[in-house]
Amino acid sequence: MLDVRRLRLLRELARRGTIAAVAEALAFSPSAVSQQLGVLEREAGLPLLERTGRRVRLTPAGEDLVRHAEAVLERLERAEADLAEARTGLAGALRIGSFPTATRAIVPAALITLARRHPRLEPMVCETDPAAVAHALRAGDLDVALVHEYDFVPAPREPGLTTEPLYGEAMYLAAPAPAAPAGTPEDAGRDQGAVLRTHAEAPWITATPGTLCHAMTVRACQAAGFTPRVRHQVDEFATVLALVAAGQGVAVVPQLGITGADRAVGLTRLLMERRTQLAFRSGAGAHPAVAAFGAALRAAVSAELASPRAEA
Repeated sequence: MLDVRRLRLLRELARRGTIAAVAEALAFSPSAVSQQLGVLEREAGLPLLERTGRRVRLTPAGEDLVRHAEAVLERLERAEADLAEARTGLAGALRIGSFPTATRAIVPAALITLARRHPRLEPMVCETDPAAVAHALRAGDLDVALVHEYDFVPAPREPGLTTEPLYGEAMYLAAPAPAAPAGTPEDAGRDQGAVLRTHAEAPWITATPGTLCHAMTVRACQAAGFTPRVRHQVDEFATVLALVAAGQGVAVVPQLGITGADRAVGLTRLLMERRTQLAFRSGAGAHPAVAAFGAALRAAVSAELASPRAEA
């Protein structure tokens, strides 16, 4: 009989690429991971891994077993959801991943609703970069998370995970004032490439490399015909706007990031969008705690965020 815990290790190896990465993610030693995978090979009765020096790769049989493991783990999530639904009332920890702007603008109202409806549930929020969410969910470090994607940076499909749409945000070019008033019909109808090219020679402020926000700015500018000259790399949008107000450059900022913008910052609406989804392990969508948090989030989303393209 194949052991589901060892199947999970094999699935993580397929996703992360190295035994060392699996060990670090799941708080094992590399030797323990190797040992358990060796046991799994004996259980399977044929080689699952090919070892070349310090690296390993899955054999065709190993890749096939990973596909079965995905299905098994999804069924286990559904079974856990069914058992939780059979209990009376929700209780215990719910580990939530969220990125900073959603944590500030959306999550608090959702937690108030959740506490009112399910007082015995204990939500635990951990700010997590969307790029790290998939591993955290699959490893069991999170139960549910908010993730986002941009028009120029679509989110890759993550095996073993399911996402549901929550809301969309308009995007703005932030530049030292004066600029057109934010959100006017003239801004929404302007050519986005022309707006960005107006600042092609300006210094730019982006998020740190490796983040979706950084890729979004670079790709939007490249689509407009130039590569931005990056001066500052900052992840917090409030700080980005402070640098714009100080004349340090221009930036592309989502709707939730422009709250409280200094009057020295001019905002021009762009024809692009950031979309936020709720992510969880496949099969866990029916879990009462996950479903309750999703319902609370949707109740917290304003009509303005629900369909920003309708304003354009």
